[in-house]
Amino acid sequence: MPAKIPATVVTGFLGAGKTTLIRHMLENAKGKKIALIINEFGDLGVDGDILKGCGVETCTDEDVMELSNGCICCTVAEDFVPTLEKLLARDVPPDHIVIETSGLALPQPLVRAFQWPEISTRVTVDGVVTVVDGKAVSEGRFAHDVAAVDAQRKMDENLDHETPLSELFDDQIACADMIVVNKSDLLGDAESDALVATLSGEARQGVRVVRTSMGALPVEVLLGQGAGAEDDMEHRHEVHHHHHHDDDEDGDHDHDHHHDHRHDEFESFVVERGEIADPKAFAEQVADVIRAHDILRLKGFAAVTGKPMRLTLQAVGPRVDTYFDAPFGTAPRATRLVVIGQAGLDRSAIETALTA
Repeated sequence: MPAKIPATVVTGFLGAGKTTLIRHMLENAKGKKIALIINEFGDLGVDGDILKGCGVETCTDEDVMELSNGCICCTVAEDFVPTLEKLLARDVPPDHIVIETSGLALPQPLVRAFQWPEISTRVTVDGVVTVVDGKAVSEGRFAHDVAAVDAQRKMDENLDHETPLSELFDDQIACADMIVVNKSDLLGDAESDALVATLSGEARQGVRVVRTSMGALPVEVLLGQGAGAEDDMEHRHEVHHHHHHDDDEDGDHDHDHHHDHRHDEFESFVVERGEIADPKAFAEQVADVIRAHDILRLKGFAAVTGKPMRLTLQAVGPRVDTYFDAPFGTAPRATRLVVIGQAGLDRSAIETALTA
């Protein structure tokens, strides 16, 4: 059976920086063919125009689909599922699907929609990414312009107009596999650290909180989380009951030189070591190092004593997957791991811990 196509759900309130994040991802997609489904009301069509106009060959006009007749979780059957099916029916299906949803629609019902029989065998939720406006949340608001968010909410009669934004925010955090604190350049270090600590405390265990400015997140950090979120709904349930939905179970060309520093927010380096004796113990060692140093991604190959096949290792946060994938052949039997994280990783400590 062909592998399921991964889909990433990006949620967050109007103005948090979802479109900027997605645009940066498209401009740095490294050859991945990405299709977009956009469900953002308010300035309808603006996101689509911004993204269609980005002139990136990995994402052509027909790769951007807009759902404009109301909240995605209320129109799953007649709108969202057929849109997905249309994408899947292409001669060359996308490598990855990204769904940008309004922060006013709960992510949970959308993720549950991936359990629908028509799509459950063909698509999986790679991860839910919640983008927050770091400056606003740090100041106790949930969006830079609360009035604009409320105006957006009034435009869609399907939405629950009663729930406070704080409750919708809690549900976005509860469902997240990764939380992106955008506009972190507007915060002082102490403010930024305090906000990350608070959000980490509110999220599920193992969820990474990442800081960025201008939505500049490496594509290998954003995509490829492998969360299989649709199979794990009991851990990401709505914190609050929104009665409104209860019946609905069913190469870098950056022209903005002012922000060139933003790529310095992440770093990666390679750690090499000799053969390992015990793959299971090594995977546990790697998970411990990841937790201790808040590493976002770790991937690579290991040589296991007495085994002709190389061991592939991929870690997203503290979740480590290993499998034997191919014989070394004439390649040197070495262990080579790429570590990716926020700038400021303690490289020598990580190298020491991984080679111990």
